[in-house]
Amino acid sequence: MRIIISFVMSDKTHLAIHYNHLVQAMIYNSLDPDFASFLHDQGYEGGGRTFKLFTFSRLIGKFRINEGGIEFEPPLKLIVTSPMERFCRSLLNGLLTKNEVELGQAVVKVESVKVEKPEVAGEYVKLKLLSPAVAYSTLYRGDGSKYTCYYQPGDAEFTRIAEENLRKKYRALYNREAPEGEVKIRPLSQPKLHVMEYKGNVIKGYSGTLIVEGPPELLQVAVDAGLGSKNSMGFGCVEMLD
Repeated sequence: MRIIISFVMSDKTHLAIHYNHLVQAMIYNSLDPDFASFLHDQGYEGGGRTFKLFTFSRLIGKFRINEGGIEFEPPLKLIVTSPMERFCRSLLNGLLTKNEVELGQAVVKVESVKVEKPEVAGEYVKLKLLSPAVAYSTLYRGDGSKYTCYYQPGDAEFTRIAEENLRKKYRALYNREAPEGEVKIRPLSQPKLHVMEYKGNVIKGYSGTLIVEGPPELLQVAVDAGLGSKNSMGFGCVEMLD
């Protein structure tokens, strides 16, 4: 399910350039407190991993970068996606009840909320990344120290990691193994690298438009819960293109 939130600001809104954690906090604060605590502290288990099973786009609107951060002009939109009805219902109730939310130090009014249910119809989808997709491995140097290697769409490792992630999310959702069938991912153009910070940690992700093939059930998970890792931090949110 896609929740499209339109915000109204009386003036320009100033945020830190790396604002993912501010949007994430706004989402948690809009949920029922008990459910928010469960999601933040526990989440849903699948294949030895836990998932929050939601993701969100970058903020959509006109902006400019200045020394103080990033400055948005009205109107401003955000897209939040999740396959979990409980999450979507809780978020909708919170947004419509509160009427306004905090993004860091900025207070913005919720002008409207629109709900969509995009459905995958076959074994082929064209996806536009609304927030950078992340796929990585933790590797070890000769001296035993760890480092993180990030992959871009088009790399075999990106596809392998993304497919494994989708299968674990499917298990977390349905408590059964995902359908068999290979997932293939290829970019339609050179992916764009984004180097971002999340609470002091550097994360690398890629945006662009992708062709993704595979079992429809796994493609639907990508559309609803995000592609790649770190979705609840605001990475891997996609929309289907015709």
